[in-house]
Amino acid sequence: MKYLLLMLPLLLAACEKPAPPPPPPRPALVITVGERTAAAPIILVGEIRSRYETAQGFRINGKIIERNVETGSVVKKGTLLAKLDSMDTALSTQAAQAEVSAAEADLALAQAELDRQHQLHARKFISEQALDIQEAKFKAAAARLKQMRAQAAVTGNQSRYTHLVAERAGVVTQIHAEPGQVVAAGESIVRIAVPDNQEVEIAVPESRMQGIAINVPAEIRLWANPNSVYQGKVRQVAPSADNLTRTFQVRVVLLKADTSVRLGMTAGVRFYHQETNDFLLPTTAVTQRDGQSVVWVVNAASGEVQPRAVQAGAFREDGVLIAGGLQKGEQVVVAGVQTLVPGQIVRATEMRGQP
Repeated sequence: MKYLLLMLPLLLAACEKPAPPPPPPRPALVITVGERTAAAPIILVGEIRSRYETAQGFRINGKIIERNVETGSVVKKGTLLAKLDSMDTALSTQAAQAEVSAAEADLALAQAELDRQHQLHARKFISEQALDIQEAKFKAAAARLKQMRAQAAVTGNQSRYTHLVAERAGVVTQIHAEPGQVVAAGESIVRIAVPDNQEVEIAVPESRMQGIAINVPAEIRLWANPNSVYQGKVRQVAPSADNLTRTFQVRVVLLKADTSVRLGMTAGVRFYHQETNDFLLPTTAVTQRDGQSVVWVVNAASGEVQPRAVQAGAFREDGVLIAGGLQKGEQVVVAGVQTLVPGQIVRATEMRGQP
């Protein structure tokens, strides 16, 4: 009996299950908050354009019989650019002049008849009513003559509209018509740009519009010559986004352009005003928890992760800006944050190619 009592604690100890080992640390892809995660300035690509550009076209329909300029031609104000066939307009002008001559003859006849009616009325041969009728006929003839002269003037203008002349001095950048082509009134035929006052036209996405306003400074580099840096400033910002691209058209004027800057070149525009101390993190690093923007911070000593509320700024194509809640040197989990729990042990693996 004593023997059984002595063996009982040993048997009970043998029946107890050993405590399970702690789970191995979970691998976690992290990023270190530091210089490489600082928000970079915005750089957008645009095209060198002229501030003053004119798309010219004929004011009447017709067939082009002559074009006197080519792409790249330098023109002065009044230079003949193209000409339409004027046969129909010449015939219309002749018809209008003939109608003016007929109206003048009718007016002369009405004037002579009115003079006779005045003489007869003075001798009491006709009534006052008959004289009033003749005066009304004379006034109608005078009004018809005025109408015909106005129509003849319009027809004369139509004849002059067969000649397309340059409205300003500049260089021809585009041509959209050739001799023999039938064009409609108002259709763009030639585009003329003033080579001075060069600007960069860029399309800015909605997410990058913060801080872009009139007179904001910028740095411009040509793709053809990236070593040359030109200073510029914003001159114009579109009040609404484009219906198709959902981008805002922005014009940045070059303050001191040299001869190497040519129309149509590709240029990169860098806005200094968007260089901030905000941290740029991958979008996958930020999640929502209890209505707040949260990131998971790794304790470098223990490997534990804890959620931390942060102040999220603008979301961009390359990530999200963090304005507050993080310190330089801290590690943040950037993948699988939805499955983490507070206090979980992870094995941090540094993300390559940090933003």
